[in-house]
Amino acid sequence: MKITPDRFRLAVQAAFTLLSLYAGYRFILFLNWASGRSDAFVPKPGAVEGFLPISALLGFRRLVSSGFWDRAHPAGLAVFLAALIMAFLFRKGFCGYVCPVGFLSGLLERAGRRLGMARIPPRRVDLALHVFKYLGMGGFVFAVFAMGPRSLESFLRSPFNMTSDARMLDFFLHPSGMALAVLAALALLSLIVRNFWCRYLCPYGALLGLFAWFGPVRVKRDRDACVHCGKCSASCPAGIPVEKKDAVLSPECIGCGRCVGACPVEGCLGFRALGRRIPWQTVAVGAVLVLLIARVWAGYAGVWDNPLPPDMLKRVYQAGAGLM
Repeated sequence: MKITPDRFRLAVQAAFTLLSLYAGYRFILFLNWASGRSDAFVPKPGAVEGFLPISALLGFRRLVSSGFWDRAHPAGLAVFLAALIMAFLFRKGFCGYVCPVGFLSGLLERAGRRLGMARIPPRRVDLALHVFKYLGMGGFVFAVFAMGPRSLESFLRSPFNMTSDARMLDFFLHPSGMALAVLAALALLSLIVRNFWCRYLCPYGALLGLFAWFGPVRVKRDRDACVHCGKCSASCPAGIPVEKKDAVLSPECIGCGRCVGACPVEGCLGFRALGRRIPWQTVAVGAVLVLLIARVWAGYAGVWDNPLPPDMLKRVYQAGAGLM
């Protein structure tokens, strides 16, 4: 079986999704111990903090203003910084290869295509809908950076923030009727509109897209070799009109390479960095390496795991998350 950019991306995304599920399972075991439902101690897996982007943004704000690393969710800050570096160096590699939500969104987009439903709205509507995720991103960034030092420290050390991962897990394990209705609506919209959540609503993806916009890697098209078949544009999950661009700079590009794999003309489309052609695998491999390096460095530097002793951490979760 030929390894195409699309298949390679699916394999990497599936692997990270399975790792996320395993981290979630380990976190459940940790909470069982913290609540007294189990006597077997299981260390809290730092990877679950990757699902706390707002807390990570707060930690980033503290790092910028004071130079101190947030110890409430240290791994979350490491993942956040890795995602920013990843976005600048390898497009929106976090969205395209790591994020489990992006993986599920992609599966719904594929299902929508097979059902003949997945579409991109007319340009004016499409641009108008993009505003929502940038407004969300701007709101979060403004709120975080407008906080005074005392308010920031107070929130970071609050039981609410320190146990926010437990509430996040509870949301997934015991969603309310309203939450289920919203998730069902998003799933239906994702069948009708390509990658609806990622395209119009995800503020995290909006921030990463801005970093990717200034990065060195991009898809380049050979205008003379192009036969204007439209396969590249049709295959793009972000709906970018690749066949009309000499270089894809859009903040919506996730570096998936589907356009490169769909192009029937050898050498017409390809990734380039600093004027040089690079293999399409570079984006995926580079994104994974950035995350792995961040994990190894954070562990070596002692900024991956929460430094509180297990018994103290247990009391924090019992008080802050109501685990009794």
